[in-house]
Amino acid sequence: MSPPRSREMPASAEAPPLVAVVNNELYAADHAGMVVRKYDKGSKKWFTLGRLPERAGSVNGWGLAFRACGERLIVIGGPKSSGGGFIELNSWIPTSGGSSPVWTLLDRKHSSNFVYNCAVMGC
Repeated sequence: MSPPRSREMPASAEAPPLVAVVNNELYAADHAGMVVRKYDKGSKKWFTLGRLPERAGSVNGWGLAFRACGERLIVIGGPKSSGGGFIELNSWIPTSGGSSPVWTLLDRKHSSNFVYNCAVMGC
């Protein structure tokens, strides 16, 4: 049931799978393909829904946060290395039809820091 992973490098070099549950549905952020996938319980397969936000860049999955917050999926991403850029907070409310993500930018902050880890503490 694990989401597909990039096989271009050893699994030990990649971040752990980025998964979240909204409305009893399992979603995954594929950092290599920059897409969001949804797990279909009936077929036991992952399906690509659409793109992650533009600024959801990462370094092998590190520096990217993907969380559930109520009925929303939240993506936090920022510069791929120290030295400048923006950290952005985006959200999307998945629908029961499994439509393509339309991300809403909630906030953007100029930062020279890499997003090392993230926890959403309440919504």
